[in-house]
Amino acid sequence: MNKLTYYIDRGLNTYEPFLEYKAPAIEKDEMLARQLCTYHILQGRQYELVANEMNQKEEELTLKDLGENPQEADEQNYNPAFGIPVEFRKVLYPGSHGNAANTYLNTIKVDRHWDVLRYLTKDAVEVPAFGKMSVTSTEIDEDRSCYVIYVE
Repeated sequence: MNKLTYYIDRGLNTYEPFLEYKAPAIEKDEMLARQLCTYHILQGRQYELVANEMNQKEEELTLKDLGENPQEADEQNYNPAFGIPVEFRKVLYPGSHGNAANTYLNTIKVDRHWDVLRYLTKDAVEVPAFGKMSVTSTEIDEDRSCYVIYVE
């Protein structure tokens, strides 16, 4: 795992290179965490993971552009210098995802991406002050410098 490249699916078997991260600027645990996220918020837009592939020592993510990512009043920006934020949001309408269909519950901060991986790989997680809840999807919000776990 030496490089992670994002591609945008433009349709008709057309894939446009979008972003690239290389080790050691990005750690292998972070590369893996990004691959486990269902949704990606990058540069003001929301993307859905369509494919996750490997090409020898390189990782490739293909994303579908879902359009502009509207911000909700309860969203906060985080400073990654103080740990890696993992935000929990409750899905208000089962089967839906997106800012209009969720509400903020809580945030924890972890020290390593290894700890983030524990949350991204679970079907149910313990949400502080709310108890055990089922995970519906996961997201990396690069614009706000956090991971988001959607629960119901």
